[in-house]
Amino acid sequence: MLSPQWLDELRARVTLSSVISRTTRLTKAGHEFKACCPFHNEKSPSFTVNDQKGFYHCFGCGAHGDVIRWMTDQRGLSFMDAIKELASEAGLEVPAPDPRAAQAAEQRDSLHDVMKAAQDWFVAQLAGPEGDKARAYLATRGFDAHTLQRFGFGYAPEGRQALKAALKDVPEAKLIEAGLRIAVEDKEPYDRFRGRLMLPIEDARGRVIAFGGRILDAQKTDAPKYLNSPDTPLFDKGRTLYNLHRAGPASRQTGRIVVVEGYMDVIALAAAGIADAVAPLGTALTERQIELLWRLVEAPVLCFDGDAAGQRAAMRAITRALPLLRPAHSLKIVRLPPGLDPDDLIKQQGVAAMEAQLANARSLIEVLWEHERDSAPLATPEDKAGLKARLLAHVETIADRDIQALYRRELLERFSDFAFPRRESRDGRDWRKPSAPPRRASAVLRAPPRDALSAAVLTGLLRFPDQIHRHAEVLGQAGLADPRFDVLLDAADSAATLEKGAMEPILAKRGMAAPTPEEYAAMRFGFLADAIPPEQARAELAQAIGLLVERPALEAALAAATKRFESDLSEGAYAEQQRLLKRKLEFDARLRQMASARAGAALSSPAKPMAD
Repeated sequence: MLSPQWLDELRARVTLSSVISRTTRLTKAGHEFKACCPFHNEKSPSFTVNDQKGFYHCFGCGAHGDVIRWMTDQRGLSFMDAIKELASEAGLEVPAPDPRAAQAAEQRDSLHDVMKAAQDWFVAQLAGPEGDKARAYLATRGFDAHTLQRFGFGYAPEGRQALKAALKDVPEAKLIEAGLRIAVEDKEPYDRFRGRLMLPIEDARGRVIAFGGRILDAQKTDAPKYLNSPDTPLFDKGRTLYNLHRAGPASRQTGRIVVVEGYMDVIALAAAGIADAVAPLGTALTERQIELLWRLVEAPVLCFDGDAAGQRAAMRAITRALPLLRPAHSLKIVRLPPGLDPDDLIKQQGVAAMEAQLANARSLIEVLWEHERDSAPLATPEDKAGLKARLLAHVETIADRDIQALYRRELLERFSDFAFPRRESRDGRDWRKPSAPPRRASAVLRAPPRDALSAAVLTGLLRFPDQIHRHAEVLGQAGLADPRFDVLLDAADSAATLEKGAMEPILAKRGMAAPTPEEYAAMRFGFLADAIPPEQARAELAQAIGLLVERPALEAALAAATKRFESDLSEGAYAEQQRLLKRKLEFDARLRQMASARAGAALSSPAKPMAD
């Protein structure tokens, strides 16, 4: 018996298109190949080969498979002959038969027979006299006969021994092993599913491997509404997606796969014509399920109900996906309107409304940002620091270093825009609005504003360029108006170290000059003096940067409080405006103290290059 891992290795080592092209003429079409289907006569090509995903598919006759299936179906080889030929081509040795693996395969085959017999019995019970309640419930869902037949609806009667009596030729041990009966110590085993509407759960080949049952008696409050089979030799719920064997072929036509919360949502979508939907089985989306989805499309669409549970499910999926992210592979998220699931939305607004929701799915990073931003109050600096810490904690879980760096940068930019809102310029434009050019790209378009503190800090950074890297993060978040900061930060992004004297030519290439002594004459900080020791100068420069970064947020908060007080005139609004005004006065005092008389005395002449 060949292991799934060995077969996956074989498929990975053989290029599907090279095997198929030996007998079928292929034409390159984007990332795929096209041909007239070798399995049926056709005049225009509907047969596609995708090496990246490792399958062929015909949209005309439905032929579908991997390289092994091609060798057996098109070449007519037996399974083992196909394996031997491909293994020889791939340079792999076919493993010797494993008696234990063969025994396990035989065991699984016998369990498949048991599950098929149980499914046939459940279907018969739905059509019989005991299925009245189940048929009445299905009538309320509006599913047509084709949908009921296609998804294999059935019914499990109330009796604790009904299934055993019906499948009397199946050994008790097999029914327990298949998850159909429950064994308890010192008591007689009993049927797991009783008084439930039944749905078969199938594997990638369409074989029944488990069941899901919905309770029909609303009075049974002590029983779960939905009950799934336990894990068995056939069924691993963390590696199974409901309806994948139907949704997979459909997704190859739509280029999309939709993940909803439960199997009834899947069926409601299918009944409305949306055939590319799957669902996890009673658990949050697992890492293995995400990988299964990525084999079909690069950005599956996760659709969650518009309630609190749906939002929690979305975040669980996001946190599972973050460590797995790789180039071009991510998730898209749809959150339905509050109180609606897919079936509700379709019934109330029509399938077009559902398609519109799916078409407007949002990116993973956008949903992550909004969830963390809205998850706790952000009234104080400590609250905002907590938001930043939560965002960075998510970023640290991303294994791919390039994606991690890009997530860190974008989330910090969003945090900066939120925590330090940019004031409007004198002409009334807001440089943070998306319609404006990006801050750094627009640097050469704006003249530096006359700001003594900014000019002094810029001069300090030019004198100590090793400090640009150290303070790049806080400066990048502060939303500083002087575009010369953008040039320094760009240089810090592109160089490991910055040498003294290197920044002035870079500024000159962007049509800018270093600050003149006149620009910072009112702020004669000690770090601009020749006589001060370098380490002391760097420490004072760090203090000045702290003030520079703090100032925009403080001024914006004071302006907002003043505006609120002018329209509100309440005691609360007045108290907040006075509190912020006091903080602003304290800030100005600290700034004057730093630019002290001692510093002014040290600056007897304009700043000159200083040796370290």
